[in-house]
Amino acid sequence: MKKEQSKGIKQPKPFTPGITSEMVRQHAFKLYRDKLGHDHKLTLQDWVLAEKDLVSEMQTEGVLER
Repeated sequence: MKKEQSKGIKQPKPFTPGITSEMVRQHAFKLYRDKLGHDHKLTLQDWVLAEKDLVSEMQTEGVLER
């Protein structure tokens, strides 16, 4: 059976005001530790999902306004 490999990319700039690339990178590391630990790069979809999850988490904690 053939495995489909996703092509990794450089981290895109965050689209949410007040969120930095470093914040998203740190959150992505928590979410995708298995992917980042083996010299794999994250896909664009991975970065977007990590940013959305981070924003959602920050809104829940009251750190970021809606």
